[in-house]
Amino acid sequence: MATMALNSAATAMTAISTKIDVIANNLANAETTAFKSSRVNFEELYYQKLRQPGTTTGAGEISPNGEFVGLGVKVTNTQLNLEQGPLEQTGKPLDVAITGAGFFQVKTLPTVGNGLAYTRNGNMQVNVNRELVIGAGDGYRFDPSITVPSDINPEDISISQDGNIVATQANGTVTNLGQLKIFTFINPQGLNLLGGSLYQATEASGPSQENLPGENGAGQIQQSMLEASNVDPTKELVMLIKAQRAFELNSQSIQTADQTMQTVTNLRRG
Repeated sequence: MATMALNSAATAMTAISTKIDVIANNLANAETTAFKSSRVNFEELYYQKLRQPGTTTGAGEISPNGEFVGLGVKVTNTQLNLEQGPLEQTGKPLDVAITGAGFFQVKTLPTVGNGLAYTRNGNMQVNVNRELVIGAGDGYRFDPSITVPSDINPEDISISQDGNIVATQANGTVTNLGQLKIFTFINPQGLNLLGGSLYQATEASGPSQENLPGENGAGQIQQSMLEASNVDPTKELVMLIKAQRAFELNSQSIQTADQTMQTVTNLRRG
């Protein structure tokens, strides 16, 4: 039985080590724009059945309980925390945040999925081709693409809550530049994490659904703001301490099982 304890504690230490890795990544991205923290979910492994419930005892009675010994634990999955991060005022007209559900759709390399990815990072810039891009990574273009004419100063751009982008020039001319769309998923937990604040649609997430901001449950747009990371450092540190203690306890289980095996070995030698 001590051998089973060794194996159970070893599975726990492996699973808890994964949790520590995830917490460390959450803390590392506490200042990453629009970052969504993750949590680790565990599940117990199979049980060794030493006696089935309901068996007949020597006295002819039905046993109300069985006898099971667990074989440890494993990581079930990591789950995204999609709660809204706090909004930070930037004062920059090309910074936008989504308040509510949804993502922006951007173009990526053709080798990355189908060439499309999704992000909540609204740090927009104008590239050399006068296209609006996300100021992260290689500068991902919006899809559908939005172009700013050469006679438009980006500082003159205003973006409404419904995603309509207009520019008002000094002479009073108003130019409609395009429309920001919000893309939602049936199961956003099923998105594939690509890094760089990018997510990719999968069969688990379902296909993206295009919406105007504020429609069909999609969020709205807030100009001159960015969504900050939703990591709560205090909560993460508490979970880190708990994980560390659990790791130490399982290490103690291994030491106890080892001592038990040594005692049995010494008895046999005696």
